[in-house]
Amino acid sequence: MSKKSYDHPQYFTNRELSWLAFNDRVLEEARDRDNPLLERVRFLGITQSNLDEFFNVRVASLRKMVAVDYHEPDAAGLTPSAQLKAIAKVAYAMVDKQYTTWTRSLRPALEAVGVRLLDFDQLSDHQHDYVDDYFHQELYPVLTPMGVDPTRPFPFLANNSLNLAIRLQRPEDDEDKAFAMVQIPDVFPRVVRLPNAANDFVLLETVIKHYVAELFVGAQIKETALFRVTRDMDLDVAEEDASDLMKEIQSQLKKRQRGKVMRLEIDADMGKYLKKRLVKGLDVADDANVYAIKGPIDLNVMSKLAKLTQGLPELSYPPFKAYRDPALTGDLFTQIAKHDIFLQHPYDSFQTVVEFIHQAAIDPQVLAVKMTLYRVSSKSPIISHLKQAAQNGKQVTVLVELKARFDEENNVHWAQELERAGCHVIYGLVGLKTHCKLALVVRREESGIRRYMHMATGNYNDVTANFYTDMGLFTANAEMGADASNIFNMLSGFSEPAYFHKLVIAPMGIRDFLTDQIHAEIAHAQAGRKAFIRMKMNSLSDTQMIQELYAASAAGVKIELLVRGICNLKVGIPGVSDNITVHSIVGRFLEHSRIYYFYADGDERLFLSSADLMKRNLSRRVELLFPILAEDVHTKVLKIFDTMWADTIKTRVLQPDDTWERVDLRGVAKLNAQATFMQAAIAQTQAAAAANTQAHPEEAHRFTPMKAPDPD
Repeated sequence: MSKKSYDHPQYFTNRELSWLAFNDRVLEEARDRDNPLLERVRFLGITQSNLDEFFNVRVASLRKMVAVDYHEPDAAGLTPSAQLKAIAKVAYAMVDKQYTTWTRSLRPALEAVGVRLLDFDQLSDHQHDYVDDYFHQELYPVLTPMGVDPTRPFPFLANNSLNLAIRLQRPEDDEDKAFAMVQIPDVFPRVVRLPNAANDFVLLETVIKHYVAELFVGAQIKETALFRVTRDMDLDVAEEDASDLMKEIQSQLKKRQRGKVMRLEIDADMGKYLKKRLVKGLDVADDANVYAIKGPIDLNVMSKLAKLTQGLPELSYPPFKAYRDPALTGDLFTQIAKHDIFLQHPYDSFQTVVEFIHQAAIDPQVLAVKMTLYRVSSKSPIISHLKQAAQNGKQVTVLVELKARFDEENNVHWAQELERAGCHVIYGLVGLKTHCKLALVVRREESGIRRYMHMATGNYNDVTANFYTDMGLFTANAEMGADASNIFNMLSGFSEPAYFHKLVIAPMGIRDFLTDQIHAEIAHAQAGRKAFIRMKMNSLSDTQMIQELYAASAAGVKIELLVRGICNLKVGIPGVSDNITVHSIVGRFLEHSRIYYFYADGDERLFLSSADLMKRNLSRRVELLFPILAEDVHTKVLKIFDTMWADTIKTRVLQPDDTWERVDLRGVAKLNAQATFMQAAIAQTQAAAAANTQAHPEEAHRFTPMKAPDPD
């Protein structure tokens, strides 16, 4: 079973190009007329946000490789410089597709229902008066004209800031080539609601551009054009040399805004002179990094436009409220002690997880609470409950991952808050991000000390839990509890457990463990027995794991993969991957859960994990993989996978030429997996409400007097 036979570059797709293909699948949702119109607008905004981060991090990383003359090819045979060229070609086409979607499809559709993003010359007289007053009373005092000449150097422009470039002629100049800028201030809403219409809007830069001459009294404005800069935003923290990791992170956060320019977006009609001044002043490497935009620069504004639209609820997804099992609104420890509890978010309420930490904080029998935090919300109730637990005398240990990308500043804040409340805060291991999702509650009971756990595929974030699909398990399994204690001892001290009973962690174990499961399936196939692997993950890019899957496919193992994003594996290679099928679901919710299933000669081994099959997850992060042992939970998770695999509405299927195609619906039953799970949650909520009414009929007819109005 030599891996060497599966290392040909033609067997792999480049990671970055695969990511761009994923973003194109998101863009398809913006183009899909079966989606509600405002949701299509939001999807368009998401593609911009995704692309921004891609340039902030991935393109920045490749540029650094080129800068230090690193020429090693990736598994697909592309050097860093070759990858950058390929990325530019695809990214240019994607930007064209984004703006074609806006100008030809979404904008006309919005205007047809009365949602208008107006140019200045489209304003009514009353709207013009309103904007005139808004500019002079609100905007003008804040705006700062910035001239650039030998006495005034080119100013620093922050990542993702919008700016107007201005060519003008001063009275003392013979030529009209004076250069200046005005930053579009982000302290004001970029989308300005206009009077005399429910959904008439104008962009902030449109207003400023119209009145910009008032900032340069005496000069003649010859040209104005909008531009935006995207910088290198990746942190480079040398942990081994940082005596205080928090201080190092804070220092790097300040430096990060001054990263090199990765992309310059300019108005498509910007003249050569302004473009030349910007390219030189911003030290843009070459024209391949300049994107001429035919529409509003920075489509993140689309999400704001959709949010501000009023009176058209039918153009958004209908509201959805997660199901909360009435049995889980009481004493959670009693319920978990009886049986394992499985939750699938956002269909099951995340409030149960929040309540687990709250009950641990106030229960006098609880001795200790230990938890890993990778990303939490800006007003996290879990943080509040952990602080409460410490104030109530519990031993509280919290691992806050300071290196969670783009959440570093938020996590530094929470780490300091927790420390002030008396919690013991740790920052993980040198050289590794702690990405596992694990909470451990130690409780003294009549029978002795008992451990209660929550393990999950997603973050302890009460906000993203509403639109990320994740899975979590509550258990009081003694062996898993002992393993969890060992994990926290490893994270907080110098412990190196030699053995784990049920849990598997990376970087020490998950790769080898999954490889062993794959090899077992290969052995079953070679023996003529049924062999079957099913996996669901965000991304599949680890070369070694892909080679193991190729070996399994070549041996006759049937493999079904649900991969939301990056997939470096190729399908349909004769004798290599002809037994592998890959689906991707892009829908209302972001698919985030990770499932690993092996038929195991009928023993059917099933695991959930925080880890994708990416090198960073398996080799450079602390990750957790945990088994599903309870029969009812095992059945439920497999049914969830079955439903997702049967999806025909939101699924794209990977083709041998690396394209992704929708399911051919001719003669096929239509099934939207996410909608199916939502309908089931709604039905459960309704059934629980009906059962409660039958149990307490007096509550259905209770008369509640109105309160007297407050006096003026």
